[in-house]
Amino acid sequence: MNQMKLILTIMTILPFATTSAADASRSLLTQFDDLPGDLRWNVVNDNVMGGRSKGGYKIQDGILRFTGATNTRGGGFSSLRTSRAQLPFTADTDGVSMRMKGDFRTYIFRVETRDGYTYWADVPTRGEWQNVAIPFENFTLRWRGYKRRGPALKPENIDSLGLMIYDNRDGPFRLEVDWISTWKR
Repeated sequence: MNQMKLILTIMTILPFATTSAADASRSLLTQFDDLPGDLRWNVVNDNVMGGRSKGGYKIQDGILRFTGATNTRGGGFSSLRTSRAQLPFTADTDGVSMRMKGDFRTYIFRVETRDGYTYWADVPTRGEWQNVAIPFENFTLRWRGYKRRGPALKPENIDSLGLMIYDNRDGPFRLEVDWISTWKR
């Protein structure tokens, strides 16, 4: 997908932010093209704590397909996380945006900072392709799923991204992502 298409894309996100892509300033983080420098993704499922969920991903035709099945007896989550990388977030970045298609389940977009803090934001899906912009004020500090008190998220410290299904439901899941970018109002 080229930059012009990104610029012309209209972003309609409720309950997130509604913005016109023409008014927004973005820096592409990935469009899943396997080119040198693209983000590397790793799978982390609840089996790290004795759980029974299964999940994984495949990148095909520039689309990341995150699929599997959650099992709430023993964890109930499946996730993808990028390896640590230098990402183009700055102090004036307002959030992240992406084009995605889900299965009516709620997913989590997660970011991790160089100093080891992880922040989560819920992302409901509608079963059709949608462009979402998730403001950083929607992210909460988490540790092993629990909300914590601690420092506010500083975008310039983000060095890892993630997608997670952890909605306390058993069963199959499928999330497709076309691209992910930084987002400024």
